[in-house]
Formats: sequence, structure tokens, C-alpha cells
Amino acid sequence: MPRTPTARGTVPFGDYATWYRVTGTPGGDRPAVVVLHGGPGGTHDYLLGLADLAEAGWPVVHYDQLGNGGSTSLPDADPGFWTPQMFNDELGNLLSRLGIAGDYVLFGHSWGGLLAVVHASHRPPGLRGLVVANSPASYPEWLKELKVLRDLLPAGINETLLAHEAAGTTDTREYFNAMMVFYNRHVLRMDPWPREFMATFMDTFSNPTVYQTMNGPCEFHVIGTLKDWGVVDVLPRISTPTLVISGRHDEVTPNSWRPFHDLIPGARAHTFEESSHSPHLEEPERFAEVMIEFLTSLE
Repeated sequence: MPRTPTARGTVPFGDYATWYRVTGTPGGDRPAVVVLHGGPGGTHDYLLGLADLAEAGWPVVHYDQLGNGGSTSLPDADPGFWTPQMFNDELGNLLSRLGIAGDYVLFGHSWGGLLAVVHASHRPPGLRGLVVANSPASYPEWLKELKVLRDLLPAGINETLLAHEAAGTTDTREYFNAMMVFYNRHVLRMDPWPREFMATFMDTFSNPTVYQTMNGPCEFHVIGTLKDWGVVDVLPRISTPTLVISGRHDEVTPNSWRPFHDLIPGARAHTFEESSHSPHLEEPERFAEVMIEFLTSLE
């Protein structure tokens, strides 16, 4: 498996640094696949399996968005520093610094899918394809859907969650244990969790500045700066061939991801029947087939 990078390091982004790794050799006949992780405030680790696409001929670029992983950590930054526009600027800078801005595909997972959509809505000439994976198009609408999923949890679980959320005690063990009931149903339906997923989970837990500022204490209690944000209005501007991915048991329900399919011209969709929020881990073989089929179609 081609997990050994051919290059890695950092590129300057203003006064800061963005960490990246490349698998394969960009600049050939096929565009580089640039992987945008979730969070905000996650790391590339849980998406490292996409590096296997290099074996099929597509160079793959992973990076850690500013604030986490190998990129500059800014625990004392003003909350207003962390914005979708800043992360879009960071992405554009990375593409330019790596010399791939003329020929690339974006794969954005969860929050990364919304970030990829913001980028694609500006119609960059080098963008060949877009994959929006397990992403909600609107946080306010997604919160309505999350309430539905929460109400379906086993008896007493949501009541425990709500009590701690009202009291501001979401950092307690009781809240964490109840939270995990939701995660094991709708985020990753694997036991145990894979090492690469745990690496991202633990990095976010130990360095929570970005996640807590923009999202909140967990996936389904969004009280950060993104709670009123979405990308529905920019979707009709996108002219790039687009694939929308979801899982049958995903925390991102069909009502949450459907605007991508309905409003991006020509977008196609694929639902992984045995997956939740992480089909690249839950159904890796089928995931690889779907990705390669889409990437091949771009040729």
C-alpha cells in the first residue's frame, strides 16, 4: 500500500505554516487529489487511506488545516480569526505553493466538504473534480436533522445529553459516555475504532481550540461560530463535475446533503449502505471503487 509519502513538509501561510504530505508524483497525466479533513479542528490522519489512490495513478495531497496536527497551533488566537474564508485562503495558498493549482481534484469530508464547495464556487480554472463526502449543506438545517437522530437514541441518552448541555457540563465523563452512543451509531460504526481515526480524535480532543470555537463540544451540539452558516446559496455557481457521498446511517442525513445533489449542476450521488459518517473506513473496498470510477470519468 502506497502510504509512504514521496514528499512532506510545510509551506508558509502568512506568519504561520501549513503541514502537508504528498503520495505519488504530481504533474503527470492525472490531477492530484487534495484531501480536506473535517472538524474544523481535525487532522489528516483518519483520511490517510485515500493515499492508496496513488497506486491507481492519482497523486494524493493530505494536509492539516491551520490550528491542528502538524500545522501551526494557535490556542490563543481571537475567536474571530477562525473563519471559512481564512481556511479557503490557506487552501489556495497550499495549491499555489505545491505547484498543483493548475490541475487538481478536491475531496472534502464533513466540514472539509463545505470548505471545498466554497473554493469550487469561485470556479478556479485548475479544479477538475469535486467530491463532497458526508457533509451538510447548511448547519441550521442540519441541527434540525440531528435533533431527529438524538430523539431516536436509547431511552435516557438524549435526556442526559440535554441536561449537561443546559448546565454547561459537556466536559464530564457522563456526557462523554452518552455522546459515544451517538458516535457509535452515526459517526463510525466500527469496534474498535481504527488507529488512524483515533489519532485524529485524540488530536482534536487535546487541542480543541478550532473545533470548540467553530463547532462546539461535539458533532451534534453545534454552538460555535458555524451554527448559522451554510453554503446553499453558492451551490448553483459550481461548474465542476461533482460527486456527493453519504452513508445510510450517517449523522448527515439525506435532507442535510441533498442540496448539493439538487443545486450543483450535474452532480451525482452515492450512498454507502453499510456506513455512517466514515465510509472510507467502514466500506474501504467499495469506497475505492466509487472514487476510482468518478476520477476515471473526469478523463
